[in-house]
Amino acid sequence: MVAGVALLAGVVLAAIWLRAQPAVQEFIARYPGTTPLPEGAPVGIPAWLGWQHFLNVFFLVLLVRSGLLLRTGGRPPARWVRNNDGLIRTKNPPWKVSIHLWLHYTVDVLWVANGIVFIVLLFATGQWMRIVPTSPDIWPNAVSAALQYASLDWPVEHAWVNYNSLQVLSYFAIVFVVAPLAVITGLRLSSVWPQRAERLNRLYPAKLAKAVHYPVMLVFVAFVIVHVTLVFATGALRNLDAMFASRDGASWLGFAIFAVSLAAMIGAWFAVRPAVLKPIASRMGTVTR
Repeated sequence: MVAGVALLAGVVLAAIWLRAQPAVQEFIARYPGTTPLPEGAPVGIPAWLGWQHFLNVFFLVLLVRSGLLLRTGGRPPARWVRNNDGLIRTKNPPWKVSIHLWLHYTVDVLWVANGIVFIVLLFATGQWMRIVPTSPDIWPNAVSAALQYASLDWPVEHAWVNYNSLQVLSYFAIVFVVAPLAVITGLRLSSVWPQRAERLNRLYPAKLAKAVHYPVMLVFVAFVIVHVTLVFATGALRNLDAMFASRDGASWLGFAIFAVSLAAMIGAWFAVRPAVLKPIASRMGTVTR
């Protein structure tokens, strides 16, 4: 803990010292931390993006919760097996899985479906221009923004209109790199993967997927922690109003919606218990001890 605080303090002091150097000041003046958006880029955050944002985090909370329960091991409180006489029928009998794995699979399907809707709307509405790098200048501007963050002198940008370059790269990485990695590795570890495809399994072994899947979850958790911290440190009311209320202002409406959504996420986290999961799982299959 002490070492971490000392390291953080060292980074801040080093960044402040660097910003006092004439060459670095000239660099920041040339690359202030943002790059212009392409012509025709939409302005503002639409309501659908706010809902997508909430659902994405809500599902992530449940995925992390169920993933940690699976990782800690131990005897599951119940097991679940899919009924093989419904819409989904397979030649081989369905696998019996722990109720925590059932939850992980179920939420994963919802998370992926939400992600597909998000990607479709992102490109259909032009919002992709806000999180996809379109200029080589984004790299020096991202370095400039990182230096400004590290020195505790926040980059000046109007997120309703444009994100700073470090945000753009971070959002792009989460949406188009980290999320697909989570899906690809999770699919390999799931029961729907063709276990008898020997050549495919040699090319993509489960051991590799397992080695990547957990670190990917840690990346998501770290991103959320940093993201939420910066939201509150760089103008909480303005940022929350934009994302949760789709308004370019600083009213308490966005904060109120955020508070309700946070309560829903906390409630979902603590609702992951056998008494709640069993009745829901029994509607989708058979639950046994």
